[in-house]
Amino acid sequence: MLHFKSKIISLLLFFCVTLGLLSPALTQADEVNSWGGDSGSIDAGKAVEQRAAAAKRAAKKQKKAEEKKAAEAQKDAEVQKGKTVVK
Repeated sequence: MLHFKSKIISLLLFFCVTLGLLSPALTQADEVNSWGGDSGSIDAGKAVEQRAAAAKRAAKKQKKAEEKKAAEAQKDAEVQKGKTVVK
């Protein structure tokens, strides 16, 4: 009977010690992932999105500059046309 009780106590003690040793490791792993410690694929995805947005803004800015140059060229052409008629 004493041998049976010692096995149960040993088993419970082993279970409690194992749980106590593993609990901090599990909680620390959650904290690491919450601030993005091992989430390289997520960071890479965000970087790709940011690069795409920057390229889109640059293309839009370049298109606007080209439209402005075209409008100025057209305006200058009309002014030149008006000057040649006046002469």
